[in-house]
Amino acid sequence: MGNQSLPQRMHIDLPLILGLLALCSLGLVILYSASGMDRDVVFNQGGKIALAFGLMLLFAQIPPAQLARWSLWVYLAGVVLLVAVLIAGDVSKGARRWLDLGIVRFQPSELMKLAVPMFAAWYISERSIPPGIASTVAVCALVLVPVLLIGKQPDLGTALLVGVAGFTVLFVAGISWRLLGGLALGAALSSPVVWYFMNDYQHKRVFTFLDPEQDPLGAGYHIIQSMIAIGSGGLYGKGWLNGTQSHLEFLPERSTDFIFSVYCEEFGFMGVLLLCGLYLFVIGRGLYLALNAQEAYGRLLGAGLVLTFFVYIFVNMGMVMGQLPVVGVPLPLISQGGTALVTLMTGFGMLMSIHSHRRLLSG
Repeated sequence: MGNQSLPQRMHIDLPLILGLLALCSLGLVILYSASGMDRDVVFNQGGKIALAFGLMLLFAQIPPAQLARWSLWVYLAGVVLLVAVLIAGDVSKGARRWLDLGIVRFQPSELMKLAVPMFAAWYISERSIPPGIASTVAVCALVLVPVLLIGKQPDLGTALLVGVAGFTVLFVAGISWRLLGGLALGAALSSPVVWYFMNDYQHKRVFTFLDPEQDPLGAGYHIIQSMIAIGSGGLYGKGWLNGTQSHLEFLPERSTDFIFSVYCEEFGFMGVLLLCGLYLFVIGRGLYLALNAQEAYGRLLGAGLVLTFFVYIFVNMGMVMGQLPVVGVPLPLISQGGTALVTLMTGFGMLMSIHSHRRLLSG
């Protein structure tokens, strides 16, 4: 213990911390512009970042073996809370997503972004790896339960991310290409059923994605203005605080889902390269930590969390560029908001725990 550095004693990974800090700092810079230079918004977001980093440090202290013992119970608790939301949850903007316990009001669906990969990693690691047909079917069925409950709220974006979180664990576990093809075929065959149960506004989002020009002042307005902002940034951008789409309020949701459009307009293609470089650094470092874990549970959970982080980025950027339907997924560590930020940073805390406790065992 006496020969350990401060980061080792605190169970943190310094390169990963620096990457996360750089992304959050960049997020505050662009949020200041996107919010119309509102310092209160930036200070409020800074407080949420501080809370998220505190939770990350807290979870970094929990040994992976303890996380494995909690996995089943966290999953079951999350499913119970999702059922409670459908029965007695608060309705906001036409969706029933929040649960008010008196002391705290929160979205149980966010818990499932961590509970599902924890449970899938525990379930698979307790059995043979790579998973066979029985294990694959069992994991898919158990992941499908929270996905359907969240989709019922309705919250298609979160349901997608929770499903991806479970699938990435299966992928990292080395699922065979035959089983992977079977899952893809099953998803394709079930698409008409999914379409039938989707709400009208979700159907409209798909049609808007296919042809945003069919309703340029209505459903297609968001994505058209977003693409204008991205394209107008050019190579070097218009400069910080000089974006016209955002400051003249043409661009909706500019501090949350469409903050990437603001960034593109003001910092241009070179700025996008910087942002993507930071994201790639965090993803690469995260995968390095996960794949060097000593136990199967740590490898599966860590890699699953990192790949889910990648999907966040991919879906948001694809969404605002008109390459994917709008599903309400924020740009991680950049968009305004605390719920997704806390969830992601808690996951990175688990990842640091997996690696730091490995160093202690092998030291």
